[in-house]
Amino acid sequence: MRRLILSLTLVLLFGGTATAQMKVQTGVTKPVAVKTVDKPAPKPAKTKKAPVPKGPPAKELFGSVAEPAPLAVRSIGGYAKGCLAGGISLPINGPDWQVMRLSRNRNWGNPQLVDYLERLSSDARALDGWPGLLVGDMSQPRGGPMLTGHTSHQVGLDADIWLTPMPNRILTPEEREQISAVSMLKDPLSVDSTKFTIDHVKLIKRAASYPQVARIFVHPAIKKSLCQQAAAVGKDRAWLGKVRPWWNHYYHFHVRLSCPPGQDGCDNQNPVSGDDGCGKELDNWFDMLKKSAIWTAQQPPPDPDAEPPKKKNPLRLTDLPRDCKEVLASGGHEPLTADDELPALALKAAASKEAGPPLPRLNEAQLETLLAGGKIGMPLPDRNPVRRPQG
Repeated sequence: MRRLILSLTLVLLFGGTATAQMKVQTGVTKPVAVKTVDKPAPKPAKTKKAPVPKGPPAKELFGSVAEPAPLAVRSIGGYAKGCLAGGISLPINGPDWQVMRLSRNRNWGNPQLVDYLERLSSDARALDGWPGLLVGDMSQPRGGPMLTGHTSHQVGLDADIWLTPMPNRILTPEEREQISAVSMLKDPLSVDSTKFTIDHVKLIKRAASYPQVARIFVHPAIKKSLCQQAAAVGKDRAWLGKVRPWWNHYYHFHVRLSCPPGQDGCDNQNPVSGDDGCGKELDNWFDMLKKSAIWTAQQPPPDPDAEPPKKKNPLRLTDLPRDCKEVLASGGHEPLTADDELPALALKAAASKEAGPPLPRLNEAQLETLLAGGKIGMPLPDRNPVRRPQG
């Protein structure tokens, strides 16, 4: 009996333990939530800046060439990004013109431009009584960017004509380097009527009258004067539409011809509208002029020890039309390399004297007038006028 009781006790004892172990091993348990940490989005890979092309900028390449490209005549590309093949030079002396700043070697152009300047000088003298043209920058022998002075004038279809009449004698080479063109401005916003005369109006109208002329650029104040005096030189106002206001053209005007027919690869600007440009557009220009004049007058004197401002990357040969590479190398010319120094002719051109005087600045009284919302040359109204008895 005792053995039976002992056996039952052992069965119950070990059987319960086994059952408990089985429950632990086979029982269903709730899944444990696993916390996940959001990984930051991968940073975009840094794009490497394109390497600066080796070799000199295009302005040094084209500014170092003394002779034209011996190729068929072509103006290639746009006025501010192109070159010139088969260019010819305007003689430095003509019956009705003289070329200025000879050290720059910029009296080159498409034959169409040279023909235009010769005809304009002759017509202006014979028909309008203008003494003759003083011709400033045209293009370099092979066009392209210039070392100084311009972003356009690259395809041989642009020319600067001084608003100073030609003297009645041949100027010496030294005089052509030193004489300054005369500013037509009295202040940043208005012309000097003693300098800008009806003869200038006739000259600019004549310059704009030829069909091959695409645009003529003048200072906005000169454009305004042309609008006001146009009736004195005839009823026709269509020519005014070609005369466009632009910065800094206050001692010369800039003629731009359209691309000659048949010269593939020459890029014209959009044609001007039929409007004379004497309305809202001119008002907008004067708003910009006022802001510019005020800003300039408020700047402190330049610090001679300050670092010059960083300039934009200059154009490279690869930025120009492909054919400009052939233009540059034609005739056996070997372009500059990165190790070459600029030749004497390029250094001479870069060091030449500015063609005209600096832009006039506002004096203190004019600045105060503009800041108060008035106009230059007009006194401000008295804010507290003395009332006089009537009668």
